Amino acid sequence: MTTTTAPAPAASAAAPAAPPAPPAGRVNQKARTRAAIVRAVQDLARDGAEITMPSVARAALVSEATAYRYFPDLVSLLLESDLGVWPDPAEALAPVAASDDPVERVGYAAEVLFTGILARQSAVRAMIAASVTRPDVAAQRPGHRFALIDHALAPLASPNPEAGAGPEVLAQLKRDLAVVMSAEALFVLTDLCRLPPADAIASAVHTARTLTAAALRRP
Repeated sequence: MTTTTAPAPAASAAAPAAPPAPPAGRVNQKARTRAAIVRAVQDLARDGAEITMPSVARAALVSEATAYRYFPDLVSLLLESDLGVWPDPAEALAPVAASDDPVERVGYAAEVLFTGILARQSAVRAMIAASVTRPDVAAQRPGHRFALIDHALAPLASPNPEAGAGPEVLAQLKRDLAVVMSAEALFVLTDLCRLPPADAIASAVHTARTLTAAALRRP
């Protein structure tokens, strides 16, 4: 009887070759362009100039379309430009590190926050304007106030009843301070009450100190 030999299986198709890596020069150019766009935001903020995608593109010497290729919207660009600009809370509050007085610590934290806001107010205003009507985006806003508040009130988290505060009191105080230690509160004083910057900061710091003292019933 004649036997037939099964045909050999066809050779499997070769795996597709990986796409070639982009030239190093192109990668470096993209990194330089991205850095230039971020730096343009920081320069505009330092100069107090209006921050929009067109103004950033002009300052970075790129087209607006190029800016949008790197950052889909102004909020994402502002977030990246904010990285590393603000000091660490422990560093910022170093002058009151030895104090366990929450009123003094909160007052100093508020002054740091408000001074920083005014120094970068065009970027802060741009962030508020770009996110105020978009709750999903508003949640991405930097939370510098929360980090400063937490650090300022850290001594109150002590388990010692004489030094600490109850968890409910502490949580409510943090929420209260989040309202008054804000760019919005400061801009009410500068824009609507027409206070000079130094007076606006002094007034806002006074409010934060008074609120803290009242919450803890301290003079």
